[in-house]
Amino acid sequence: MTVLTLNSGSTSVKLALYDVGEHQALRRLDAEQHAGSGLDPRQLLGALAARLPAPPQAIAHRVVHGGTRFTQPVRIDATVLAAIEELAPLAPLHNPAALRWITAALELWGDVPQVAVFDTAWFAGLPRRAAEYAVAADMGVDLGVRRYGFHGLAHEAMWRAWCRLHPELESGGRLITLQLGGGCSITASYRGRPLDTSMGFSPLEGLVMATRSGDVDAAVVPYLQQRLQIPAEQVIARLNSRGGLAGVSGTAENPAELLRDASPQARFAVELYCYRIRKYVGAYLAVLESCDGIVFGGGVGEHVAEVRAAALEGLRWAGIELDPALNAAARGGDVHIHAARAAVKVCVVSTDEEAVLARAAAALAGGAAGKARA
Repeated sequence: MTVLTLNSGSTSVKLALYDVGEHQALRRLDAEQHAGSGLDPRQLLGALAARLPAPPQAIAHRVVHGGTRFTQPVRIDATVLAAIEELAPLAPLHNPAALRWITAALELWGDVPQVAVFDTAWFAGLPRRAAEYAVAADMGVDLGVRRYGFHGLAHEAMWRAWCRLHPELESGGRLITLQLGGGCSITASYRGRPLDTSMGFSPLEGLVMATRSGDVDAAVVPYLQQRLQIPAEQVIARLNSRGGLAGVSGTAENPAELLRDASPQARFAVELYCYRIRKYVGAYLAVLESCDGIVFGGGVGEHVAEVRAAALEGLRWAGIELDPALNAAARGGDVHIHAARAAVKVCVVSTDEEAVLARAAAALAGGAAGKARA
């Protein structure tokens, strides 16, 4: 069956068309990417529809936050749309954007099965000790305040790529995956089951990111609210949009650009960014009790060798050591970059979230059902 995938972010979208064959074998037929704060879903999807010889047989949408309700991909209907909207306060940069793309796709292809695939679903089975905050139930899990985890599609895609590279390890063994892009997260998994991840109640927690602060003491929010005389919502908005590399450096949000800047603040921003990664890697080595591999993905993870080197610097004691030449040469693709003597394998993979979306939609829509509706 032919599946269209819509991977929408807060200010970008990736569109891809796949032919899904037997045993979910994929063949990418077309792909395009658009970025900008003024993207018009109706216009872009309308232009795509005009080029297609026939409507897709299923459509898959990436949705960042599914809460505790959506732990698997689901067919989209009015109830699902309402639930995604209710979850928007937990992912204000992403869920509203996803709804705009879903609405536009439904207007164009109302008779085509459309599927929502949730970033949080990959982490639905987190152990309780990793999923819950140390607060009373009546201000925690009873109100949905817990650690959800995000970037699930990316971490699943990295795990699948690792399994293809290392079929000798049962379901991938003990693995640390790093999704480093505009948003950044790290996950520890055992045989494909996430044991911990850096993002929590929202995509703001965890690593230093392009414009997001990552880990911050909760007491900072009321303190800044009082000192800056702004509502708490604006404090959170600033931590999302004026934190991270951009906030610390005051100039840029891309570590590759900051590495070319000799100013002390730019250098410090990258140092803090890499330090936080290394700190989490150390913690997840303890969670896993040992480690078979570390995988880098995302725009930064795939293309900025200096970040990979700095993030894993000083970890030779744990069997983690990069080959400088292999690391410097790695720019995307599925390649190993660890030193020959290293006990822990390290690789760079192209994170194919769209393939995860396509397979989920094909499985849920069903080949026979999809053909009947075409």
